[in-house]
Amino acid sequence: MIRNIQDEIIKIKRERDICILAHSYQAHEIIEVADFTGDSFQLSVMASKAKQKKIIMCGVRFMAETVKILSPEKDVWLANPVAGCPMAEQMDKELITQVRQQLPDYTVVAYINTTADLKTVCDVCVTSSSAVKIIQKIENDNILFIPDRNLGDYVAKQIPDKNFKFLQGGCPIHAAVTAKDVKRARESHPDALLLVHPECIPSVVELADFVGSTSAIMEYAEKSPAREFIIGTEVSIAEHLQYRCPDKRFYALSHNMVCPNMKITTLMDLYNCLNGDGGELIVLPEETIKGARRCIDEMIRLGQ
Repeated sequence: MIRNIQDEIIKIKRERDICILAHSYQAHEIIEVADFTGDSFQLSVMASKAKQKKIIMCGVRFMAETVKILSPEKDVWLANPVAGCPMAEQMDKELITQVRQQLPDYTVVAYINTTADLKTVCDVCVTSSSAVKIIQKIENDNILFIPDRNLGDYVAKQIPDKNFKFLQGGCPIHAAVTAKDVKRARESHPDALLLVHPECIPSVVELADFVGSTSAIMEYAEKSPAREFIIGTEVSIAEHLQYRCPDKRFYALSHNMVCPNMKITTLMDLYNCLNGDGGELIVLPEETIKGARRCIDEMIRLGQ
């Protein structure tokens, strides 16, 4: 049954010239029919280079917004309209505008996991893989990093000569994992390397053998000569890696690392969106696109 739906999705997207994006945390049956899979910003860049003028994002809202910001001339749909991101929604434009008034000499660095509206009042965006490089290039030594204080802590430790401030924010899924979970996982799999995302709390990050973005974790695991890995990010990554590397073994650091907002998008959501019976067309005001694009363009400039 799943294979039949997948075949129909592939047929429809080709007939209607639609590009399908799937974030790495999506279910395997969705990834199998996607044109591009990867991290959020990586997907938006791929979409901007795709020949198709119609894009469907299987991910969460801020990701679809980022695609629209980089490709305003294209029609962008979010496959499931209620797929949000708790971290991206923790802070808004009004809050950060007030904080900027209190900290006028700070450069505001926004993690890509923020809404388009919030990006309009930030100075530069970063991804988890580019944050250290970009912040090192910022001339100002005073940095307000939002919204994820755990990622911010990881970055700050790599750049001790800068002065960082954080607000109370972060990914609730990654932040819930503790050093006790690490101890339990290592006892169960003593020969496995621990690979974690920097959105995890500092006490977990400090125990890792490798720290990196989702894509970096997957690349490390694929290229490493090691045979066993404990994966400290969303549980779907361990599953995807097992498909990619059947000769290796992958274990979830915690089975509680499940993102309900990522899991809410189903294969049928994608099918219905393709047929015009579901999904949501992303519409952003022109001033929001321009303001958020300035923040992203600065990331691209400093990332070169």
